[in-house]
Amino acid sequence: MQNQFFKDLIVIELASVLAGPSVGMFFAELGAKIIKVENKNTGGDITRKWKLPGENPDAVVSAYYCCTNWNKEVLMLDLKDQADKETIYELVKKADVVISNYLPKTAQKLGMDAPTLRALNPQLIFAQLNAYEEGDNSPAFDVVLQAEAGFMYMNGEPDRPPVRMPVALIDLMAGHQLKEAVLVALIHRMRTGEGTYVSASLFESAVASLANQATNWLMAGHIPQRMGSRHPNIVPYGDTFICKDGKLVVLAVGNDNQFEKLCTCINQATLAKDKRFYTNAERVKHRDELIKILKPLFQKLNAETILHELKLNSVPAAAVNDMPSVFKHPLAKNMILEEKLPDGNVSKRVKTVTFSLKNDRNMP
Repeated sequence: MQNQFFKDLIVIELASVLAGPSVGMFFAELGAKIIKVENKNTGGDITRKWKLPGENPDAVVSAYYCCTNWNKEVLMLDLKDQADKETIYELVKKADVVISNYLPKTAQKLGMDAPTLRALNPQLIFAQLNAYEEGDNSPAFDVVLQAEAGFMYMNGEPDRPPVRMPVALIDLMAGHQLKEAVLVALIHRMRTGEGTYVSASLFESAVASLANQATNWLMAGHIPQRMGSRHPNIVPYGDTFICKDGKLVVLAVGNDNQFEKLCTCINQATLAKDKRFYTNAERVKHRDELIKILKPLFQKLNAETILHELKLNSVPAAAVNDMPSVFKHPLAKNMILEEKLPDGNVSKRVKTVTFSLKNDRNMP
């Protein structure tokens, strides 16, 4: 049922790199027909060439390109050429959604702006990704937004320079905002028959995702600092420990009951009664003292054994996995989507749709 939910939907993707294509892939995974338009004069989406040193230099696309471009029909066109432009116009007349991350001035120059395309099809939903507010022609690059929205300042180890998050999460969060806007617009069109212009910006998407770090500042005047993987409000949460076998374990103890269970699992029940650690508020105050006590205790434990024990007692914890370890997990294996490329090679990426849709007939 799920992968055919939007089987009659036609989406034109005038977008490249990550944020816009992630929206197109969302609808592709739900059965929509995605027509991705790339610039034939520049060799297409720039990420086609973003290859790792170990990738085949002769491969038609990079692994990066493959991550958000699955099951799409690709058209290599020159939108400065009138015939190619007319090709898009004809497609737009039958389309449901256009996804664009063109700069406003570029879209207008090419005749691919919202007013032009919606004039051809009043029921069209035009979905625009911007870096900042409407009409701003600034380019959008994830690391720039990570810096401007405060993520880089907070990310990294104390007394070390700020660090970029290893995944372009601002792009992905903006993509989520835009796909939500498209879904709302589809509901609106279903009710009224009207098309819509929707937009999302990377900056606002980033700020909206600051969550508790923003409210810590807005309500308590706390300026978040680099703490590594630690949490400003909870202890031990995000703290990592090296075990006897050299494996790294992270704890996410969210309440006092879980802390008491943790202490029992590591044979230190009396630690939970220590007035410095009895409540989370006290553990936050005495963070360094607690971690100093816990580190040598974990060095005497086998990672697999203690993780098993913690799981049995409902204490959130995990091994710190690399990619090979991640994809040993059955759930991760089931998320791999494959596709045959034009050169015959098989590409792989993970699904972006992780929810399930069930009706009365297939409810668990």
